[in-house]
Amino acid sequence: MGYDESEYLQLSGLQHFAFCRRQWALIHIECLWEENLRTTEGALLHERAHDNSIREARGDAVTVRGVSVRSAALGVSGQCDAVEYRRDRRGVAIAGMEGLRLPYPVEYKRGKPKIGDEDRLQLCGQAMCLEEMLCCDIPQGALFYGEPRRREVVDFTDALRAEVRKALAEMRELFRRGHTPKVKPSKACNACSLKELCLPKLMRARSVSDYLDAATRGEST
Repeated sequence: MGYDESEYLQLSGLQHFAFCRRQWALIHIECLWEENLRTTEGALLHERAHDNSIREARGDAVTVRGVSVRSAALGVSGQCDAVEYRRDRRGVAIAGMEGLRLPYPVEYKRGKPKIGDEDRLQLCGQAMCLEEMLCCDIPQGALFYGEPRRREVVDFTDALRAEVRKALAEMRELFRRGHTPKVKPSKACNACSLKELCLPKLMRARSVSDYLDAATRGEST
């Protein structure tokens, strides 16, 4: 039993949600977004990564970019920046490729490796989608960070997979309720592109979108 496509959440929301539940709700429930230097740099980094016309063969791996993925069991859909299909006897047959291949998802991120698991959760979610689509087990993937220009290998442990499922369950409940949670301001807020829209100190019962609508009409906020 799985979710209908109309119920699917965005896979990229896992990273937003793990970073800040309020940020996720502003983007995915209230449909608010603001660009800053970090988001622009991230978009430029992903521009080539999502070019699915590029297919590269190096050694025993074939790399395909901008791979669309989905999972009825998890109720999510999205894109992998890149998937390396590596020759492996544990793998599966992939159309247009010789031999058995084991998918190895790679996600591109600007900046440096993070202390939190937000990027790892997003990558693990991609792997879980690929596993369902291709009927295989994917033990590892990698995060490529723009500043050090190196990869961080991520093991898709049972604990990480459980965190993916837990986060998606919480996201689905908030989305069902249309609820934007409150958060305590932290140092991380300074780097957030939504800090001018979030206004956590001003929010009480109403949503950010209601606050902005009232401000636009000249009502008291």
